[in-house]
Amino acid sequence: MAVERTAADEKSRTTLIIVVAAIAAIVIGGGFYWLLRKSVAPSPPPNLQGAIRPGSPDWDNYAKRIALDDPEADESKRALGDTVMNLFTTVRNFTGRTITGLELRGSVVDHDGKPVKQRTLVMIPGRQSELDPNKTMRVTILMDGFTDEDDRANIKMEVTGFTLR
Repeated sequence: MAVERTAADEKSRTTLIIVVAAIAAIVIGGGFYWLLRKSVAPSPPPNLQGAIRPGSPDWDNYAKRIALDDPEADESKRALGDTVMNLFTTVRNFTGRTITGLELRGSVVDHDGKPVKQRTLVMIPGRQSELDPNKTMRVTILMDGFTDEDDRANIKMEVTGFTLR
């Protein structure tokens, strides 16, 4: 027995397929939007717990003995169209004590000295060995998301906290 299909049946079937495909596209697009929104949400900068910070009594005594070489940077374009910068310097420990934690802030500033982007990095705990007295350590801070229009005049790196043993 042959099944006969009319033009009206074909049209209603095509309409149903288009509606189902549109709903599926909206659901998939919404899922991607939700995932991207969640991953792009700003996270609080890392914080070194129990660190000696500016204003504490030990800060003036030890901070001047943690020396940073002049920072340098390199930059490269990514396929995404943005520019990535690596800021790097060498940290020198002249405190006479072992540094068990180090918090650094890297900044890219414009011609007015205002930060274009900045990032805080916590070094040593869980990532590297401690920094013994009279030793050095190479530090790199990765900063991404720069555009060609950003005014990147200078770079800065500074110690914002540290722990000692």
